[in-house]
Amino acid sequence: YECSKPITTNDAMNSWFGQARLGLQWLFTRSGPLAVGINQGGCFMRALPDEAKTPDIQFHVATLSADMAGGKVHPFSGFTMSVCQLRPESRGHIRIRSTDPFEPPEMQPNYLSTELDRRTAVAAVKAARAITSSPAMRGLVKREVKPGPDSADDAALLEFCRNHGATIFHPSGTCKMGHDAMAVVDARLRVHGVAALRVVDCSVMPTLVSGNTNAPAVMMAEKAVDMIREDARRPLPVSP
Repeated sequence: YECSKPITTNDAMNSWFGQARLGLQWLFTRSGPLAVGINQGGCFMRALPDEAKTPDIQFHVATLSADMAGGKVHPFSGFTMSVCQLRPESRGHIRIRSTDPFEPPEMQPNYLSTELDRRTAVAAVKAARAITSSPAMRGLVKREVKPGPDSADDAALLEFCRNHGATIFHPSGTCKMGHDAMAVVDARLRVHGVAALRVVDCSVMPTLVSGNTNAPAVMMAEKAVDMIREDARRPLPVSP
């Protein structure tokens, strides 16, 4: 979004003087935009309130804007409101290409391959528009840069999501817990069929949580410590 007032990080980043001021502010006071994360606001909500019992989308708000992550900021005052789906139904795969451990694996995410994911993506963009057009925000928003006014109907919004959507922050589920053919670990985080090997991170989640993954990762690590200690005292057979 283009901001109607020169109050965003873009304004400082678009001049050598502004960049120097931000650097000095951080150096001498440990404050300012360089002292915080890129996303300084956020919220959880239900994009499909009639279907979702818990939040199904998450917003990240940054006080800068650019055409792409890591790119040069726009020449105007701007901010970014990105939104992600918390519990997508779409499932992809990661496959080994060869016996060479240095060869990158084959990765196919299959984004937006289910009807629920497509409807949630469209509803999420509409929710962002509702927030930025609210009375509290209306005086700060000059125009929507992306998707822009040409993306007016659901088909156009879905096409925008297909072309610009990407994974954000919460990769998980690649070594999921369970007993089916796609499961990697058992309930004690042991890799099926392999002795003395466990996976202890968010890849063991069969499905995503409705929130950030840091706290669940810490919880799993603490639980894993207890299980490893228990198994050291009472060795268990290899997980089938």
